[in-house]
Amino acid sequence: MRFIAGLITLIQEVERVAAIATDKVQSGLGKYANAVVRLVHYILIIAGIVSPLLFWLEDAPLPLRIILMTLFLIYLIIYCIYPSLRKYPTFRLKVMGDGAEQILAFFVTGTVSLVIAGFTLWGVLAEAIPAAPAIASGAVLFLTELVIFWNGIIRVYCTSVRLGVKYRAWGIALGMITPANLVMLAIIYRIVRRECDFETEKALLNKERHDEQICRTKYPLLLVHGVFFRDSKVLNYWGRIPAELEANGAEIFYGEQQSAAAVGVSAKELAERIEHLVQKTGCGKVNIIAHSKGGLDSRYAISRLGADKYVASLTTINTPHHGCIFAEYLLNNAPEKFVKTVEKIYNSAFKRLGDQHPDFLEAVTDLTNSRCEQFNAETPDVPGVLYQSVGSHAKHSKSGRFPLNLSYPLVKKYDGDNDGLVALTSAPWGESFTVLHPTGKRGITHADVIDLNREDIPGFDVREFYVQLVHGLKERGL
Repeated sequence: MRFIAGLITLIQEVERVAAIATDKVQSGLGKYANAVVRLVHYILIIAGIVSPLLFWLEDAPLPLRIILMTLFLIYLIIYCIYPSLRKYPTFRLKVMGDGAEQILAFFVTGTVSLVIAGFTLWGVLAEAIPAAPAIASGAVLFLTELVIFWNGIIRVYCTSVRLGVKYRAWGIALGMITPANLVMLAIIYRIVRRECDFETEKALLNKERHDEQICRTKYPLLLVHGVFFRDSKVLNYWGRIPAELEANGAEIFYGEQQSAAAVGVSAKELAERIEHLVQKTGCGKVNIIAHSKGGLDSRYAISRLGADKYVASLTTINTPHHGCIFAEYLLNNAPEKFVKTVEKIYNSAFKRLGDQHPDFLEAVTDLTNSRCEQFNAETPDVPGVLYQSVGSHAKHSKSGRFPLNLSYPLVKKYDGDNDGLVALTSAPWGESFTVLHPTGKRGITHADVIDLNREDIPGFDVREFYVQLVHGLKERGL
């Protein structure tokens, strides 16, 4: 135990000295500090790699070679721990950013060292350089780049969100195929570097406005999911949004209704959940933010099940208030046997996920155009509750992942501009309607608008959008 305590103390002291040294170097070199230190790192790594060759050429004594290689090994260990002087606001970003630095170092130092190795091989073949130092230099090159590569790739694989399963899998699959592995590594570096820079800016922004608590609303938030999903602690339906809201002062709860049920059934569960929360926490009311069918569930609970006395506001996100013509067409024209087969498969799957009485067909039917128009006539807005809505649309079928990439053109044919499932004309409800127009090439899909895939969409900061949305509720005294 004393040994472990002493080791921890030593590590903390090293980190303290490193931090002091970092501050002094940065203050002395100014804005070029990181670039200069990076260059010094590259020079020292390359020098260490080729040093066996130089030692043999100069016929250096064995003790000197051992000392210099030992110093290089120590330096390499230190470099793997502190590859840059950049400061990051969180530990995760530091690990990820340092990993990106090491991947870049692998490319630069490896390329230069391979060029030198090529000249060395030519010298060996021309009998101008002895074989022994060339082999030693090659061994050091291989081992050094191996250490730098694995140190970098493990860091980014363990910390990056944007890489997702897709790029991690491609990186592993192409790992032994040259030059495809190098191309994939360059793509991984670019993704991670952009993520690190973007997340650093967001973390610093949240740190600057922390005391303002701009999302600390009078009433807590209740996030209500859409159809065929459940609230999970393992994989949050709302992606990185809740954490961003909480970082800015929000208090968050979840609807926890079943995933595949008729609107009336889900609404009953939601109304009971809202009443339980209010009584348990004493918060008085909640501000509901509901996505997709969750918006219809919430409206039903407010208007027809007495939840209005516990709800201050309802903000619906890409909710099909006016239904889906596409869904109605499929239900009316698809063979009955096919519909029953799909229903059986889905209900079986949802039951395994925790739904007590899943009803796929009824859930989908409640989203059709005719059913929603009937719903609207029977479910008027309640005075005293703020109703507002948000809608978005994709630009083409490639905008979304499966299955939205398949459904987009079909919905487009029957409903017009859509997010892959819900038409833009179906989403408006309440006193205000905010349209999220995509500025990039892909648009904003049904999944993007709740950060389901944890992607950063060009031209749309989904987390900041929700921060400002909730800030707006705070500004209205809700």
